[in-house]
Amino acid sequence: MTGATFDWEDPLRLDDQLSEEEHMIKDMITRFGEERLMPVILEWNRQEKFDKELMTEFGELGLLGGTIHGYGCPGLSHVAYGQVCRALEGVDSAFRSAVGVQSGLAMAPIFLFGSEDQREKYLPVMAKGEVVGCFGLTEPDHGSDPSGMKSRARKVDGGWKLTGNKIWITNAPISDICIVWAKNDNGEVNGFIVDSTADHIETPKIDGKFGVRASSTGEIVMDGVFVPEENRLPKAHGLKAPLSCLSRARFGISWGAMGAAEFCWKSTRQYVLDRKQFGRPLAATQLIQKKLADIQTEIAIGLQGALRISRLADEGKATSEMFSLVKRNNTGKALDIARVCRDMHGGNGISDEYHIIRHMLNMEVINTLEGTHDIHAMVLGRAQTGISAFTS
Repeated sequence: MTGATFDWEDPLRLDDQLSEEEHMIKDMITRFGEERLMPVILEWNRQEKFDKELMTEFGELGLLGGTIHGYGCPGLSHVAYGQVCRALEGVDSAFRSAVGVQSGLAMAPIFLFGSEDQREKYLPVMAKGEVVGCFGLTEPDHGSDPSGMKSRARKVDGGWKLTGNKIWITNAPISDICIVWAKNDNGEVNGFIVDSTADHIETPKIDGKFGVRASSTGEIVMDGVFVPEENRLPKAHGLKAPLSCLSRARFGISWGAMGAAEFCWKSTRQYVLDRKQFGRPLAATQLIQKKLADIQTEIAIGLQGALRISRLADEGKATSEMFSLVKRNNTGKALDIARVCRDMHGGNGISDEYHIIRHMLNMEVINTLEGTHDIHAMVLGRAQTGISAFTS
């Protein structure tokens, strides 16, 4: 123990566990966030705006495609990609969502379940941000239970005709292609690459959100849109295909949620040091220090969990249950942290100029998407008991 020091910002010495490359990526994206994203996020959040041109900037930085190797993709480790998510969501969830959906939910299905021709056609241009994709699984009546999807793919000469509605689809309004999941005539779930400009498809924007407002979120409305056979993902058979993509994306959310929590924590620490009440800083009170200690502890432990599942993923040892455990913990804790930080700011906490209320509302969304807190509890309950609580 001689000579050991405690760093309040990195209490369990996470930085010591990162490689040189992982440090470099973290530092690069943190700088990009401070210089490019922070100056625009207040206005974008107020106006519910997302500039599609930002996707090409993400591409130039080598962020799109994440852990995919080849085809012009960066081939990052899961830990390195985690640092991308952590830094981006430290600014706003909208930026992590845009990169995460493009990489893990639009490009990954093509890489995992597409033909070689599909990979060569789409992945290089998507890695550059020149073609933007989205992931159409959730439906108006089927969120947590995608097996009940109503979208249908009917076989016709030369391809398929797709009918159905998808909702809460990140990137849909700015998309060039949609990865759509629909049941064929035999009831099997298939995946399709659908041109967003085709006849009989619309991708309208959803307005009036109170969380992740700077994200381009919309619907996919299909009324007999024709999809050629060469745009069907040939290796996608059944619901396991889209669900595996969601599992791949959850480790990124685990890092991202902690990034948002870190921003709230460090901003609030500085606020209570600067803010004086009753003749002394707020930080001098026992209650405030107790809250800061709780926040520091949960973030330190949450980051270690994200690091562990990412290392396991790099080793090919991660399971969907592991992703559920850490996603559930980190998003839930990040929401709690944002709420406490909002309270510690007093009346200023509801002003978006302090950023905390924006992160708090974002975390309400992140705690729900890609598996709600309770759904992941049932995943973990099933793993422990061997009994599924999803059906009566």
